[in-house]
Amino acid sequence: MVLCIAEGAKAMVPQKRPRLGSKSGAALVPDEGLSDAERMILEAIRSKENMGIWTFDLKKLTNLPRGVFDKALRLLQQKGLIKCVVSIHNKSRKMYVAREFEPAKEISGGTWYSQGSLNQEFISDVRSKCLAQVTRLRIATIEDVWKGIQMSRDSKADFTLQQIKEIVQAMVLDKELEEVKSTGDGDFSAVPAGRPCYRRFERRAPIAGALSAIPCGVCPRISECTPDGVISPNTCIYFTKWLELDF
Repeated sequence: MVLCIAEGAKAMVPQKRPRLGSKSGAALVPDEGLSDAERMILEAIRSKENMGIWTFDLKKLTNLPRGVFDKALRLLQQKGLIKCVVSIHNKSRKMYVAREFEPAKEISGGTWYSQGSLNQEFISDVRSKCLAQVTRLRIATIEDVWKGIQMSRDSKADFTLQQIKEIVQAMVLDKELEEVKSTGDGDFSAVPAGRPCYRRFERRAPIAGALSAIPCGVCPRISECTPDGVISPNTCIYFTKWLELDF
């Protein structure tokens, strides 16, 4: 009997609401200390999850007076309950996402973007790190490059394997690196045969053809040159001098 009373008394004690940000209450909409306008805006933003919502659409959805809307939106930002994300498709368009969601790549651009623009300085730094690892190893797989960067002392950021792969592939397109398949021998002995790997791109001197041996081969006006035209082999002083050379 005493046990039943004790359990009943325990059930009557009001339970504390989980705090926002705690493991059990991270997904709850906080209603303590928020005005009706703030709560309405927050719920509208959270309903869009990681895709966020544009300010114009948010105003239309909540239908709040402009002054009330602007004040509530500002207070939610100050309280850290929402964050503003600049869309990569339109830098003048502000999107809002609830703090418990990471903005989708479709609006933020992902790792390589900052405030709607490509973070050129950050990308350049990562490219330098990738090049340094390939130079050090001479022949390296994506995994080798990634592990080398993660273990380097000057690395202040954690990168995923996919992020490093994106950078390395861009460097291949820019002819900074060259993608080859391992033969399993020599410089490739550390990489299983047939596996894709990377090395520094070697710029090879072009092989001179028959046309490049005469002035016409390097003439910027060759497309305008005709036998009877203003620009013609018959009147070209460079072609005439070349004919006079003793090979």
